[in-house]
Amino acid sequence: MTVAVVLFTSDLRLHDHPPLHAALKAADEVVPLFVLDPGIHAAGFDAPNRRAFLADCLNDLDASLRRRGGRLVIRDGPVPREVRAVAAECGATEVHMAAGVTAYAHRREERLREALGGDGVALRVHEAVITAVAPGAVTPAGSDHFAVFSPYFRRWSQESLREPLAAPRTVRVPDGVRGEPLPDRAKVPGVSPGLPTGGESAGRDLFSRWTRSGLPLYEDRHDDLAGDGTSRLSPYLHFGALSPVELVQRSRTHGGPGAEAFVRQVCWRDFHHQVLAARPGASTEDYRTRHDRWRDEEEAAEDIAAWREGRTGFPVVDAAMRQLRHEGWMHNRARLLVASFLTKTLYVDWRIGARHFLDLLVDGDVVNNQMNWQWVAGTGTDTRPHRVLNPLVQAKRFDPDGTYVRRWVPELGDVDGRRVHEPWRLTAKERSALDYPEPVVDLAEGLARFRHARGRD
Repeated sequence: MTVAVVLFTSDLRLHDHPPLHAALKAADEVVPLFVLDPGIHAAGFDAPNRRAFLADCLNDLDASLRRRGGRLVIRDGPVPREVRAVAAECGATEVHMAAGVTAYAHRREERLREALGGDGVALRVHEAVITAVAPGAVTPAGSDHFAVFSPYFRRWSQESLREPLAAPRTVRVPDGVRGEPLPDRAKVPGVSPGLPTGGESAGRDLFSRWTRSGLPLYEDRHDDLAGDGTSRLSPYLHFGALSPVELVQRSRTHGGPGAEAFVRQVCWRDFHHQVLAARPGASTEDYRTRHDRWRDEEEAAEDIAAWREGRTGFPVVDAAMRQLRHEGWMHNRARLLVASFLTKTLYVDWRIGARHFLDLLVDGDVVNNQMNWQWVAGTGTDTRPHRVLNPLVQAKRFDPDGTYVRRWVPELGDVDGRRVHEPWRLTAKERSALDYPEPVVDLAEGLARFRHARGRD
């Protein structure tokens, strides 16, 4: 009886899962394994919202496996040690897993290969599981990655994606493999009250509903802050509860401008993965050095605190930051404008903002979080690094009647229409009735400071 191990990482699903498919094809029995890695905790990446969502994903994955005669084996400890122990316990000759792109993922793979190799166990690493197109599969002449999105998108769009794999009907797991109890979302403290339910089942249900109602309108509505026309699928993509290949293929089947716009967003995710795969240091260092002399963190402490707490005096910024704290998620347009406000209007290092996002975002990951922050800050791949998103212009364009602001900033709930975006223009009597701060910065002064600092490049 041959046995293989499937190590789940950021691919917590049964549908369209190449490592599981390959393992089932190669062996009579398979051990589906997830390791609770203390290295993730030590690195500060297991924030409460992601830990709770992960618990949902693992419980859902286990339930799906049990319906097919299997189960999910949970182990707790260093990944190489635990995978090696499980392989020894069940007599596995192969371990299958998805390829990652971060420096941490590369180190994990190297240590796994070394640990398993000494026991004669082969490590099979599968590409295009976490992304639709594998990093490095599409490259420009003379470089190992694309640094600009548009030419990458053109080449990426020409790639032939594999057909999504069906979920297995049966998964036979050998007896006697020890496992730890599944984590419990209810036992995770500090979780945002509006955090969605995790897991492949919830993700597939959301995607099916959204393709009927949201996808056709996506091109026109995805920047509408109040209308919230985004898919909200990012947490499920982050944990691999949904396959990016399947999302692209099913969206293309529907067709139309909405599907095209959505597929473009999936491509942005792949774009960032191929950038970081080639330049892993960009998770903490500027991808393009701009010689920024960010304001000292101590000097900007009050402004940073106001930004984090949603008390900057700019309603659309504050609404977005409060949505983040309540839901563990933020509208994509809002992410852009609050990041621009911190890095260019307040002139604070992008790493401070990126860290705060990682503390709260359920979809926060090293790849997309760090690269998007750098894009906005002007140290990443943006071809217009000096662009500044004016929060008033953004608010009036994407929240024209103030519905989004009033939803998240109840102090301004009685301020009607567009006036809600500029409460400092209200009469003295009206302002005195509000428990809302004055702006932490004059926009013109913030812009002048940014331009002066960037003039030193």
